[in-house]
Amino acid sequence: MPDHEPFDPIAEAHRQWNALWPEQADRMAAVTSVMRAQQLLLSRVEDTLKPYGLTFAAYEALRLLAFSRRGSLPMGKMGERLMVHPASVTNAITRLEQRGLVERRLSPDDRRVVLATITPDGQALVREATEALNQASFGLPGLTAGQAAEVTSALRALRVAGGDAAAGARMPAAARDRDLADQAGDPDGTGVARPGRA
Repeated sequence: MPDHEPFDPIAEAHRQWNALWPEQADRMAAVTSVMRAQQLLLSRVEDTLKPYGLTFAAYEALRLLAFSRRGSLPMGKMGERLMVHPASVTNAITRLEQRGLVERRLSPDDRRVVLATITPDGQALVREATEALNQASFGLPGLTAGQAAEVTSALRALRVAGGDAAAGARMPAAARDRDLADQAGDPDGTGVARPGRA
């Protein structure tokens, strides 16, 4: 048995901060934890997407287009939906277009508007990549759906405080309900427990 606990840099920083600025120690630890978690999650997600030649930014652009009714969106609207700078959307779409996954054309309704449209190859690739991410639990294999929903809820408070999301709107309760069903031995939510589960 080890004679000391594993070293956690964030816990140590919290201890040091608490000795000097106790009123801000928890906030410092929260911010540092979120930033470190972002590094870990981005690394896991991009490792999953690497076989498909996609970064997470490129995947999000493809997935957004695939979700749209016509497989096509104005470039400006994509920036709003993806919450990134327009230049980031342009760079991502340019790389996807070079691979034949997306096409750009002028809108027939307004020639000032550039539309990005996902191609059949793009549709096929994003389906495969999405399946891989779902199988990898989006980089959160150690969390239940309910725990993931709790993380989303906690981080949403930060987004609201920063003006990134409107107060009052709530995420669907589906994840919580799935966890409750799973605990009851009914992971499919059908009301019928699977044999061998309590």
